[in-house]
Amino acid sequence: VQLQASGGGLVQAGGSLRLSCAASGFTVADYAIGWFRQGPGKEREGLSCISSSDGSTYYADSVKGRSIVSADSAKNTVYLEMNSLKPEDTAVYYCAASLRIIVSMIRTPSSYEYWGQGTLVTVSS
Repeated sequence: VQLQASGGGLVQAGGSLRLSCAASGFTVADYAIGWFRQGPGKEREGLSCISSSDGSTYYADSVKGRSIVSADSAKNTVYLEMNSLKPEDTAVYYCAASLRIIVSMIRTPSSYEYWGQGTLVTVSS
């Protein structure tokens, strides 16, 4: 089981990025896929989650209204599109997979069994 996060980079404030999380060894439709980030000196923060089996999505307040999480079953890939980026969005972004996620635990890193390696997003002011 592997997750490969990509799509990070340097972007100006107000810009957009689309992060990708490519899965191998399992089908994303069978798992809840979460997005997290960890900024310098900060704890890992849960941002979003998608259960592509029923299409349900979740967003943390910090990204709600300016992010969209989606899944492409044919590519076995989950995406996180982020708009109106701010310098405080600078962090390493991770995707993670959970076979059975409890809604109240969506933002808890220990709820996820598998993790990607992270992709760095830097937002300049």
